[in-house]
Amino acid sequence: MITEQIANISVTTQANVYFDGKCVSHGITLADGTKKSVGVVLPSTLTFSTGAPEIMECVAGSCDYKLAGSDTWVTSFPGEKFSVPGNSKFEIRVGQAYHYICHFG
Repeated sequence: MITEQIANISVTTQANVYFDGKCVSHGITLADGTKKSVGVVLPSTLTFSTGAPEIMECVAGSCDYKLAGSDTWVTSFPGEKFSVPGNSKFEIRVGQAYHYICHFG
């Protein structure tokens, strides 16, 4: 199931812009204090580092991802999620805009 709306949040209005504008996101905080980000990755191949564990939820488009220590690219489509351990890295390959929600854990 694709998350289409998140209710009762506060939004950081200034965008986080990474990789020369190839990834743009906004931080959100839920009423219970849970933090997430909502954003888009434009066509590119990028490497992200994590601090906390993350769950990447695809809400539109698709991406291929490869977790640190793996040689296998996996495709994520709308409604699908993938988990990334904390203090790790993952590569993401995007051919068309990939819209996501990043759930920090």
